[in-house]
Amino acid sequence: MAAICLDWLASIFLSRVFFGQVTYGSAEGSISVLVLFAAEVILFTWLMSASFGQRIMGISVVRLGGGRLSLWRIALRTVLICCVIPALVYDSSGRGLQDRAVGSAVIRTRGVT
Repeated sequence: MAAICLDWLASIFLSRVFFGQVTYGSAEGSISVLVLFAAEVILFTWLMSASFGQRIMGISVVRLGGGRLSLWRIALRTVLICCVIPALVYDSSGRGLQDRAVGSAVIRTRGVT
């Protein structure tokens, strides 16, 4: 949850920097934040197996069998997260519907301090 909040806050900041003329809280402002959020999560997960917030929190997204996710799986996972409901529904092992749909899992890459 903390990782997604960090990603969202970064997206709000970037939206204000790049689209300062758009009123914060308007439909256009909300769409710009959502698009930046999706782009950030897709790009960083593709390049580093973790979004900005996930890197800070010490977690990573991997394929169930091990290894990196393909770009289309990352994109689908991110779209499902943007739909909110799949991210709120999870199984007994803690995998959300977005992870079950693309065959991924979130793992800890370092201990929590």
